[in-house]
Amino acid sequence: MKNILTQFALDTKVDELKYDTGDTFSSSFQGILNAVIGVLALVAVVVMIVGGVSYMTSSGDAGKVKKAKDTILYGLIGLVVCVLAFAIVNFVISQIIGSN
Repeated sequence: MKNILTQFALDTKVDELKYDTGDTFSSSFQGILNAVIGVLALVAVVVMIVGGVSYMTSSGDAGKVKKAKDTILYGLIGLVVCVLAFAIVNFVISQIIGSN
């Protein structure tokens, strides 16, 4: 076993080792932004759920129904914005990293 590990260590060249020190900031930044966008998307889903519960408990009152529908619509718009922001952030960061 020792001979196999020694042979592997001798066969491995320093040039073959890849160090990812240049992309640590961008990957950390991307991870933080993705986490923030994920939390905002979760909030948008919760807003839609609250709007749905409000819609179910409106008892046919026109004002409450309109408010509930608007809440659901705003939650859906927020979710779409979060998905688009996620796509744009990942695209831009991959283009910046890929251009170097």
